[in-house]
Amino acid sequence: MPDLPDLAAQAERLVALGVPGIAGLAPDDVRAAAARLAATAPVGALLVVDPRLAPPSALAPLLRLPARDGEKEGFVVVDMPDVDRFAPIEGVTLPDGPLSLVVGLDRGDDMASWSPDEALPEITGRGRTPLLLHEGIHWALQVPEVVARNHCYMTIGSRLRKPDGRLDTRTPAIWISNGTGRDGRERRGAPKVGWCWAGNRHTWLGFASAAGRLPA
Repeated sequence: MPDLPDLAAQAERLVALGVPGIAGLAPDDVRAAAARLAATAPVGALLVVDPRLAPPSALAPLLRLPARDGEKEGFVVVDMPDVDRFAPIEGVTLPDGPLSLVVGLDRGDDMASWSPDEALPEITGRGRTPLLLHEGIHWALQVPEVVARNHCYMTIGSRLRKPDGRLDTRTPAIWISNGTGRDGRERRGAPKVGWCWAGNRHTWLGFASAAGRLPA
């Protein structure tokens, strides 16, 4: 899998994409935080902006992948208008503050063809934490090639809770559109934020996870 750039380069990437502006943060504050964190952060740490400041719906269009007919922009599927309401599941806690670090990333390729219901206890049993949707998008913003044909990933740490307290059966994922159905032919090859049923299996989707999260 591709390596993440260092934290200073990640901060510059976020600035170039306009993420601090979306989040209401000063670019220099993001740069300063990355410089401070670089002294102690583990190798391969991912710099992440709090989803309450930069929600998935605002980040997804910043995703890019090369395609035969030109670079393709990311998008959220039309039947996920509530994407920003997906929140951490029980047992997953976000660090306080506008920025945080995610460490020990893994795309979970070894669990391709598992269902989300099967993968979650395996991830936690390994002492790891399932990635959240906004974290998965940040990963692909920094290293677009982590979203690869037949090797994409789910972010099952994010779920939507219904008014009655039960979990919505949709589980979010990031993969590559085939340009079929409501995606539209013009989106073939584009990075796609979508969902799959919690009990379904897909050969091209692993389950992204991390060793942990650190406050910034």
